[in-house]
Amino acid sequence: MKYALSTKLLAEFLGTFLLVFGGCGSAVLAAAFPHLGIGFAGVALAFGLTVLTGVYAFGPISGGHFNPAVSLGLAVAGRFSWGELLPYVVTQVIAAIVASGVLYLIASGGPDFSLAGGFASNGYGPHSPGGYDLLAAAVTEGVLTGFFLLVILGSTESRAPAGFAGIAIGLALTLIHLISIPVTNTSVNPARSTGPALIAGGIALQQLWLFWVAPLAGAAIAGFLHKTALAEK
Repeated sequence: MKYALSTKLLAEFLGTFLLVFGGCGSAVLAAAFPHLGIGFAGVALAFGLTVLTGVYAFGPISGGHFNPAVSLGLAVAGRFSWGELLPYVVTQVIAAIVASGVLYLIASGGPDFSLAGGFASNGYGPHSPGGYDLLAAAVTEGVLTGFFLLVILGSTESRAPAGFAGIAIGLALTLIHLISIPVTNTSVNPARSTGPALIAGGIALQQLWLFWVAPLAGAAIAGFLHKTALAEK
């Protein structure tokens, strides 16, 4: 069944909202909750679960990108229309901003709320959870986004087992977060980075450029690699 572009964009909006609200919400509201904090592992699982559930709920309609880097990588790989790329990216960014705004309304109602913690924004140097520098952050984001795209492209090919792509993609994003939360607080998604950065402001907004450049570059390289060397012939 073919869906109108407007329907696809609605699905992308809802899926991206779920990812940002669920993933960043776990970091802001639950990661360090007194005595019951879920920690890095819980946040990583939350991001993976949002993508896993979002892919099954909205993927049949829009493809379940929820991420400008994914949309770009799929376009480079020849698996997505270049003509729909800009509308998808704009929708994803708007959804991330709206989700971050809703999260702020909830979080700011708590007695100890402060934006000093970064509001789940991404960063390097003094804004990295582990103090990792710009080069480390750039390599981490580029490499992990690239592998994320390769998992997406491989698990959605016709030769892959049917019906399991969402599980592979969700687990891949969980693994990515387990690796990189200490380095950059994990982006691999420019929209996910943009929403919290606009709320947090300051250094988060100043460093936002990296979390567009590195994921987009990693995704584009992975898309090209898959198209030229790994795709079904």
